[in-house]
Amino acid sequence: MSAIDEVLAANALYRETHDPRQYSPEPRRHLAVLMCMDTRLDRHAFGIDFGDAHFIRNAGGIATDDAIRSLLISHYMLGTREVMVINHTDCGLQKASEEEMHDIVEKEAGVKANVPVRFHAFKDVEKNVREQLDRLSSHSWVRKEMILRGFVYDVKTGHLTEVPWESKR
Repeated sequence: MSAIDEVLAANALYRETHDPRQYSPEPRRHLAVLMCMDTRLDRHAFGIDFGDAHFIRNAGGIATDDAIRSLLISHYMLGTREVMVINHTDCGLQKASEEEMHDIVEKEAGVKANVPVRFHAFKDVEKNVREQLDRLSSHSWVRKEMILRGFVYDVKTGHLTEVPWESKR
């Protein structure tokens, strides 16, 4: 049985007890979290229950155009007032340069990319968190009242540490 087949089987069991009245598209804590897609980052590590927050995940927890689009919808359409940016130690984006990642993927794929791809490689995780916060805060549609804070999650200890940052807005 494939992983997808296992998910479908689990969903068949879940449907028996699903109650849509328990949840809302508006997060109970008015919180959005931009974080890495790494499997070691889990909402339970942060005390966030299902329905508490919006999670926007991508490799590296990067404030890409699409992540910003999602955060704007979360804020303006669904009432979030706070954003956490969470990166983590031992991130795959720290293991190679942008050029090395392109070379690896191109070699494995056997062809050049037909559209531009940026992996957003970085070396310093705290600096990367600050850069994402700067990118968010510089967007004209991210209100000054929006609370933006950044963190690094240590995958070995499970500890979440706030990254000092001053908004330039």
